[in-house]
Amino acid sequence: MSFLIDSSIMITSQILFFGFGWLFFMRQLFKDYEVRQYVVQVIFSVTFAFSCTMFELIIFEILKVLNSSSRYFHWKMNLCVILLILVFMVPFYIGYFIVSNIRLLHKQRLLFSCLLWLTFMYFFWKLGDPFPILSPKHGILSIEQLISRVGVIGVTLMALLSGFGAVNCPYTYMSYFLRNVTDADILALERRLLQTMDMIISKKKRMAMTRRTMFQKGEVHNKPSGFWGMIKSVTTSIPGSENLTLIQQEVDALEELSRQLFLETADLYATKERIEYSKTFKGKYFNFLGYFFSIYCVWKIFMATINIVFDRVGKTDPVTRGIEITVNYLGIQFDVKFWSQHISFILVGIIIVTSIRGLLITLTKFFYAISSSKSSNVIVLLLAQIMGMYFVSSVLLIRMSMPLEYRTIITEVLGELQFNFYHRWFDVIFLVSALSSILFLYLAHKQAPEKHMAP
Repeated sequence: MSFLIDSSIMITSQILFFGFGWLFFMRQLFKDYEVRQYVVQVIFSVTFAFSCTMFELIIFEILKVLNSSSRYFHWKMNLCVILLILVFMVPFYIGYFIVSNIRLLHKQRLLFSCLLWLTFMYFFWKLGDPFPILSPKHGILSIEQLISRVGVIGVTLMALLSGFGAVNCPYTYMSYFLRNVTDADILALERRLLQTMDMIISKKKRMAMTRRTMFQKGEVHNKPSGFWGMIKSVTTSIPGSENLTLIQQEVDALEELSRQLFLETADLYATKERIEYSKTFKGKYFNFLGYFFSIYCVWKIFMATINIVFDRVGKTDPVTRGIEITVNYLGIQFDVKFWSQHISFILVGIIIVTSIRGLLITLTKFFYAISSSKSSNVIVLLLAQIMGMYFVSSVLLIRMSMPLEYRTIITEVLGELQFNFYHRWFDVIFLVSALSSILFLYLAHKQAPEKHMAP
């Protein structure tokens, strides 16, 4: 009876998560597009539902909600379903919609979709060869084979996003990095933009007048036909056509310049708005957060370097370890086990909420940046793939933030994976991503004033 009640709780929560994923799909991702393939919407919502269910089960582990056997069953079922979606269903449909957009392959799209899926499976399986992610005793069809490979991809994505976010967040929030933009700078750039537009208009007028003159002289209609006519048109040129070609090249160059000037003008306006915003109370609050996150970024980079150099992976969760150090230093009586459980619950909850929110915001920006009416289905499926792998790897890493007694069922479900490898791999990719982001933002920040000062 208790198993039925526990299952009804899990099914109800999954329906709610599915509904939220459906609304997010309709209200955010596809609000500017017509939904033509509901299978894409269903796959995205199901992936989102089962991904959130894994985080829900982590909270249930800490709070001891549901029977332990029920939690184990739903952990196992949830992992099997999410792996089935990520490894078999989503890659097949991505290949299917890619082939559907190619007219030459339209009649044989099912066959070519299967070929693309088999290609994906080959590279997906070969991915596990260079990494020490499995115990040798696992069979080829074991669930650990899939989780280990999905974990490598997901942890890599997490580390890349975390490294960039740890650097970009203080750079975005702190007013220290804002360029000093005045009204005179904006007016000067707008004047250059207007001059460029005037030059484009005048040159297009010249082209129109030249074409009109050529038309009146009959040079447009007297075009040779046939094979020998084509040869003649290549070897001989019409008077005035060279001038038109040169003017067209100048117009193309000026139009490219006008686009760059427009983007730079919009960037200056945005920077000026950020300067005004930084003077408000909310702006000062975010500026303080920027300094806090900059300290966190330096600490995180330092700890990642220490972990890599000394090949170190923590045995105790960070909360318990921090409380033990504080209690021993102050020499006070304190129930470390009791408070570490409650603080770990709060910390894991914050990690879960910020992970889901941050990923959804990132996915939305990414979708709007690269999607079109033809590629939207493929992009959404790619986002579903990234989201599922991101959440599966989050479980692998969050496990270390939980006290030992709460890891038991999660460890049993995930199998005998090399958990230490994933934490070391995360540190390596995080460090590379953070240092690359620092270099990129430094160069971008250094070149921005020079670009606006150019004549």
